Amino acid sequence: MSSREIAELVESRHDKVKLSIERLAARGAIALPPMGEASFVGTDGRKQHTTEYHISKRDSYVLVAQLSPEFTGYLVDRWQELEERAAAPATVPQTYSSALRLAADLADQNAQLAATVAEQAPKVEALDRIATAEGALNLTAAAKTLQLGPIKFCESLRKMGWIYYRPGGKRNLGYQDKVQAGWLIHKVRRVVLPDGSEKIVEQVLVTPRGLAKLAILLDQTNGGAA
Repeated sequence: MSSREIAELVESRHDKVKLSIERLAARGAIALPPMGEASFVGTDGRKQHTTEYHISKRDSYVLVAQLSPEFTGYLVDRWQELEERAAAPATVPQTYSSALRLAADLADQNAQLAATVAEQAPKVEALDRIATAEGALNLTAAAKTLQLGPIKFCESLRKMGWIYYRPGGKRNLGYQDKVQAGWLIHKVRRVVLPDGSEKIVEQVLVTPRGLAKLAILLDQTNGGAA
């Protein structure tokens, strides 16, 4: 702590405090502290220059006890404040130049974040529209919605365990866990054959929730290309 700070703390003149330090050091009560130059703004608002001692914690207690014992409590509080400031994380800027550098870094980070948000906004908006849309799509229409070819789309669904072929069958069916999750549904319809007979046909459809889920999964699988 500087001798000027101690003078302000005990409400004494700085030159008297420096004289007390020199007297105590001459008697061997404290070590003569190093002296340095300092600048401060005086009561008249003008910048002033002075020399001040930089005194250790132990010797500051001896000095204040000599000058004004009633201010010892204030000295304890001041040292605690200084020690907490010294223990502050290194990321807290301690100088004006480091604060400017930190502000520039934060500005760059904010710019990058804004660019990322702007880039992802259309995709997020599209997913929101898909998830809240009404109705389900067949696999061909779902592939078109996700901007994929039907064959590639169905191959991806099989690899991910969404659809499969029944043994001996040629139509895609959805796995039960995907149906229970609300991502796929099975539609059963009656088809009239040319000879007049009827046939029951099962068709797997992708729900809006399923489309939104697939958009995310396919995007991850393709490295963000979807």
